Amino acid sequence: MNVTLTVNGELRSASVPPETTLLVLLREHFLLTGAKTGCDIGDCGACTVIVDGLAVNACLMLAAQADGRTVTTIEGLATRDGLHPLQKVFEENGALQCGFCGPGVIMTAKALLDEIPNPTTQEIRTALAGNLCRCTGYVKMIDGVHEAARMLQSPETPALAAPQQR
Repeated sequence: MNVTLTVNGELRSASVPPETTLLVLLREHFLLTGAKTGCDIGDCGACTVIVDGLAVNACLMLAAQADGRTVTTIEGLATRDGLHPLQKVFEENGALQCGFCGPGVIMTAKALLDEIPNPTTQEIRTALAGNLCRCTGYVKMIDGVHEAARMLQSPETPALAAPQQR
């Protein structure tokens, strides 16, 4: 089956078997390996990407379900002007240790901030509940989301340019 979708601002197509997941499409056909293969059953959140504005586990979504939709991966957050505020804050504040869960956590947080620009700590905890991290206690992640929210709302933060095409 042929699948066509917009990934990180670029129209992409691939011919894949019907059972192909969005995660396999992204990683193996489009070579976007930021979304990680963790549990393959939707429990860990390492494969989280944004589809039409919603955070989804790419391991649970068939590629065919993404046909005609818009997908943003961690590779699509940075712009020509630099890292997205979430990426920048997580890097600068050491919010991640091993980094395996990082792309999924950041994409989940991005979807949250797109929906709720100034979330409460409880809203952040609830959003991140589907992202498992074995290295941290989530405190720096939660603080990072709050800091990124402030940065995104600040008039001093430059407007984010369109994602780089890959």
